[in-house]
Amino acid sequence: MRMWMVDPKLLCRKHLLGEHVECHMFVGTFKRGTSLQGYLDNKLLEAHNLQARHDLLALELKARGYKHKSPLDFVWDKTPMGTVNPATSLDDLKKRCSSCKKRIEDNRR
Repeated sequence: MRMWMVDPKLLCRKHLLGEHVECHMFVGTFKRGTSLQGYLDNKLLEAHNLQARHDLLALELKARGYKHKSPLDFVWDKTPMGTVNPATSLDDLKKRCSSCKKRIEDNRR
């Protein structure tokens, strides 16, 4: 599980849908009281931005013509927790996924 925290338009279908479901998984993990310290330590999670990130991903899903029927109702009322570096995420996506790499490069033109 991870949050990429890059512009959702840059994500291929697989990574867009994947990050969306992972937002739901993170919330479920929080609600069960399971520790996510490893994700925080590895800079893969911004707990305080889960709701906003989910909403951005949902907007992109709709813009691409996908149906979005899984609202997220998550209120983070604590101090900010976790950071994700979008520049690192972009580099990682370009190395991992040829579809994301193409979207990222096409967007720079």
